Amino acid sequence: MTHAMRNALQMGKTFGPTWLLYRLGYALRVRSGMLRYQLPVTSWDAQPLSEMLRDPVLVEPQRYLAYRREHSPHFFFAPAHRSQYQAALQLWDKEGSKEGKRVVHAAEKLSYGVFTYFSRTPVVIGCPPQWHRNPYSQQVPRQERHWSDIDDFADGDIKLIWEPNRFSFVYALVRAYWRTGDERYAELFWKLVEDWRQHNPPQQGVNWKCGQEISFRVMEWCFGLYGFLDAQATTPQRAVMLAQMIAVSGQRIAANLSYALNQNNNHGISEGAGLWTIGLLFPEFASAQGWQDSGRQVLETQAEKLIDGDGAFSQHSVNYHRVMLHDYLWSLRLGEVYGHRLSVKVYNQVRKATTWLYQIQDDVSGRVPNYGANDGALVLPLTNCDYQDYRPVLQSAHYITQGTRCYPSGAWDEESLWLCGLEALNAPLVVPSRTDLQATDSGYYTLRSPQSFAFVRCGPFRYRPGEADLLHLDLWWRGQNIASDAGTYSYNAAVPWNNPFAHTAYHNTVTVDGADQMERVNKFLWLPWANGRVRCYGQSVRKTLTYWEGEHDGYARLPDPVSYRRGILRLGEGWWAVVDVLRSAVPHQYRLHWLLADYPYKWNEAGKSLSVMTLAGRYYMRMMTLAENARASLVRADHESPRGWRAPYYYYREPALSVDLRASAPSLVCWTVFGPQPSEIRQDETTLEIRTERWHATVKQSVEADGRHPLVTSVLVSGAWHDRLEMNSCMSS
Repeated sequence: MTHAMRNALQMGKTFGPTWLLYRLGYALRVRSGMLRYQLPVTSWDAQPLSEMLRDPVLVEPQRYLAYRREHSPHFFFAPAHRSQYQAALQLWDKEGSKEGKRVVHAAEKLSYGVFTYFSRTPVVIGCPPQWHRNPYSQQVPRQERHWSDIDDFADGDIKLIWEPNRFSFVYALVRAYWRTGDERYAELFWKLVEDWRQHNPPQQGVNWKCGQEISFRVMEWCFGLYGFLDAQATTPQRAVMLAQMIAVSGQRIAANLSYALNQNNNHGISEGAGLWTIGLLFPEFASAQGWQDSGRQVLETQAEKLIDGDGAFSQHSVNYHRVMLHDYLWSLRLGEVYGHRLSVKVYNQVRKATTWLYQIQDDVSGRVPNYGANDGALVLPLTNCDYQDYRPVLQSAHYITQGTRCYPSGAWDEESLWLCGLEALNAPLVVPSRTDLQATDSGYYTLRSPQSFAFVRCGPFRYRPGEADLLHLDLWWRGQNIASDAGTYSYNAAVPWNNPFAHTAYHNTVTVDGADQMERVNKFLWLPWANGRVRCYGQSVRKTLTYWEGEHDGYARLPDPVSYRRGILRLGEGWWAVVDVLRSAVPHQYRLHWLLADYPYKWNEAGKSLSVMTLAGRYYMRMMTLAENARASLVRADHESPRGWRAPYYYYREPALSVDLRASAPSLVCWTVFGPQPSEIRQDETTLEIRTERWHATVKQSVEADGRHPLVTSVLVSGAWHDRLEMNSCMSS
């Protein structure tokens, strides 16, 4: 049997016949030209707004703008709110002199052709930009083609073309205009819309290819329309023009919605939000009611289907979780404003998703683990906070789903203001506690102390995994991401930067014989799906000791199978001991990897130990194993590979510290100890001892290889603090 045939059979087994038939049918629609026939390339003049209105009389520009200003549906805000909002906006701008003028500077730079890519990197692309050009590679897809004839990956990373075409910069322009009243920002918005229209005829070119991108663009256009509704630059002709562009966009989204839904991810939700937005805000469109109904149905069904009972989201990505939340927060608020609330079930699902995200957040920095695919998407960039700060979305989500704030007042409140008005700023402050998360439906877990927490995923996959990263461990201490995920650099860059961080080798876990936990079939598909399960969880009576243990079967598929179990032990406030046990009947090449931020460091290769000077103080790490041939290494910013790098933002990379331990043996037991003070550590076949100036811990480990016993059987701590933990058996689940 050929490799391709095996993959096809595995896909059928994994996704089921319905999914497979749909994908085959869609491929036929593309290749046969059916999509070109259904949505033909045309011109803007060939699709006049008068033919898309319930009442063609409204097409008269003066009448239409008057309707928009006086009789159209409300939005999150109205021009009359500007003077009321300015006091709050000025307050946030004063908080931190460096950040205070950020939004105004960003708006100013746009006029000089400097656009911010993925909330991080300023890129000079001109104003107006060349809407079809990749500014990094200078590649330009053929613009005259129908969007279905354009390959996602033929011209470099397509996201580098799409980024300015999303029109996310509209939020900066509106925010700057409401702060200053400067008409230049409104005029720039309209000039960019006009230029985009000129260079993007309906259904032609790369910017019509993705319904999710079109939906985001519609949301931005609506935000600009209402944000600049009273501006002098908002002329009757421009209002009619934008309405037509939004109507044509609605046709495109609706016509290919089934493809987005088949992906079981953000695409369907975003396109549902796009149709919901157009249907609610433009009831004058002849198709408005149908789009509104379709959008509601998508938002209702996808919330129930793709958000687990524990609040995790189908895409196995923290940033895509935020994208999903922003889609729903926008949609929930529009429904409230217009008097067409989404169901209680949707609110409950979004509330669960909010709780899940809050529970994996760092208390100090507002950041979260950079876990899973991260394409740089920030649907609602409405604050001065950094892209990595998740307080804005969580503050908004808590208010919209529960009527309370979860953080004291701060710059993160601006998103809530734009979505919910001034009343959101005075909502009761109810700060939920963060505890050990056990999201058993989806397989996400945290272990916490007041100063530190660990994050790990160990569970089955119900939906397509984005990365081969089971048992990856993120470790945080006093706001510092000590052991981190490398993120996602690019989905389609030149080798070796072609999404390398999705591979197991770049995660904080163990690889066997250089293999991934799953086989990478293409850029976004791994087969067969590995499965993880939790074996043990226990906490001492005094709650200063916590132990968690899990395993995955990713290496059971090898010709000579390997079992893999990982135990994570929390010791007091900032100490962690991680044990990795791999067993097989024959020798394998094992590699344990850890990625740390680019701190000043001291490395002892012989002792397999590292100390780093973080912003919160010095922190220590040491790896230990009894394997005689074990070798350790540290690499920072390798010039020939992605090792020693990380990508906290999309298409941006920075040096990091990549530490590994390699050994060849049938079986391997390896300990990694993390802590904020120097320590003496000893290991033998049954015991790990950790001794500091203030306390001493004795960790007993199981010597049984039958899998019925926990890897750690007991922990005893004495000295400045005392506690004991006994682990007698493993969970059956």
